[in-house]
Amino acid sequence: MFARSHWEAVHSGARHNRLKRLSSKGTIEGMKIKRWHVWLGFLVSAIFLWLAFRKVDFALVWEQLKTANLVYVAAGIGAYFVALFVRTWRWRVLLMPMKSVSVLRLFPVISAGFMANNIYPARAGDLLRTVLLRKKEDVPISASLATIIVEHLFDGIAILALVLLNLGQLSNFAPNSQWVGIIETSAFWVGLIFGLILLVFIAMVFLPKQMQGVTNWVTNHLVPKKLRQGLGGIIKKFIDGLRVLKSPLQSLLVMFQSVLIWVIETGLYWGVMKAMGLNLNFQSLLMVVGIVNLVLLVPAAPGGLGTFDAATKSMMELFGVSPENALSYALLLRVALWLPVTLVGAFFFVKEGFGLTTDLKSIQEEYKDEEAFSAD
Repeated sequence: MFARSHWEAVHSGARHNRLKRLSSKGTIEGMKIKRWHVWLGFLVSAIFLWLAFRKVDFALVWEQLKTANLVYVAAGIGAYFVALFVRTWRWRVLLMPMKSVSVLRLFPVISAGFMANNIYPARAGDLLRTVLLRKKEDVPISASLATIIVEHLFDGIAILALVLLNLGQLSNFAPNSQWVGIIETSAFWVGLIFGLILLVFIAMVFLPKQMQGVTNWVTNHLVPKKLRQGLGGIIKKFIDGLRVLKSPLQSLLVMFQSVLIWVIETGLYWGVMKAMGLNLNFQSLLMVVGIVNLVLLVPAAPGGLGTFDAATKSMMELFGVSPENALSYALLLRVALWLPVTLVGAFFFVKEGFGLTTDLKSIQEEYKDEEAFSAD
């Protein structure tokens, strides 16, 4: 007993010193993102940027941007931050089975995460959220990561619902377009994948013994020996992060919050549309939001560079908007979506003692080592 306590004290002290060292002089390269992944993302972005900017009169695009009514843009940005608060409320609900954390304490964490997703590759914002929550609220990394994955699943289901419910809007504008069939097929397969993942998570919560047997088999047969130690503890904490799925009422609340988030966020798309003097109904904009965010599943450079722009422009064109007006809309929308939350998130990021050179991956691994040990 004494030996274990002594080891814990030594381990804790060493971890504290390493974390301090990592925070002060680590590099974002320490996230160990494979270089070819980064270059592939930029290649994809370059292709989509070419698709977005080709065959466009840039003088007309600039004229349209100069005449934009920024009051509407400001109103849209306000709607976006309301949606961000609803996201924070949803995360609080997902974390409740483990710890009650106020919305005001979670908002800086989620803002910093959005900032990191906009700047760094490989969705580094999700990684940052797990590190910040562990640092601030002592919530295990694996458990908070599970809640973030559940967020993405419910977001995906909500987006698919918006697409399928409003597909008639696109059919009215472009009844003979091949894109209607492509969108239907893509939505079906993406929905099937999301649904299967959600069923696996539900099974992990409601059938723990059976799923433990499956995870043990996977661990013993597919995971390298050097990675097996402590993996059981990490999986257990990951399942703790899924506990909200045990309650049908809580799951319905999370689903309601997810739909509400995207409906409110569409307010920014509406504000930019009004600023540009365009005229689409709200249901059509919901369709645009859904398709754009499905396209953002394609790996690309940070912030959906290229994929966002091409998808937004293409959807606006399908609804009868000229290429120049569609591109100007996409560019102004990008700035409105990217700049405000990135600035707010950067403020909280620096306030927590991090910087552009912080090695988040190494900090996360330190915490995971501690979780694996504490579960043994």
